Amino acid sequence: METVRKRRKPMAEINVVPYIDVMLVLLIVFMVTAPLLTQGLKVDLPQASSEPIDVDENTETLVVSIGADGQFYLSLGTTETEAPEPVALELVGEQVGKIVAANPQIQVFVEGDGQSSYSSFIDLMSVLQAAGVASPNLITKPLE
Repeated sequence: METVRKRRKPMAEINVVPYIDVMLVLLIVFMVTAPLLTQGLKVDLPQASSEPIDVDENTETLVVSIGADGQFYLSLGTTETEAPEPVALELVGEQVGKIVAANPQIQVFVEGDGQSSYSSFIDLMSVLQAAGVASPNLITKPLE
């Protein structure tokens, strides 16, 4: 007796159920962590009609903030869950100088509260210039 073998046909379907499960888990993780990714200090930015700056997401950023009370804050691409500590203007210049010397390609952003004084902004800009920052970028919010 001769045995007849049946040839198996290749299966042309892909089971996508595990992929859907993974995607749902990732969606939940991103939905939970997205609100926690606020960076820096909460400031009331002044409005301006200017074009957005192209920011390369692969380069590091340094954000120097001026609060409404004239205090200065540094944020080096980190997300902080607690209130940041104010930094004296002399220490801002020293720390920014060290950061720029270590990474000359870093992008420096300045954000200031709309209620902060103009003199504190000018003081900060002169300290940044002395620290080696060629052209700091100013953060504003668009006109409504």
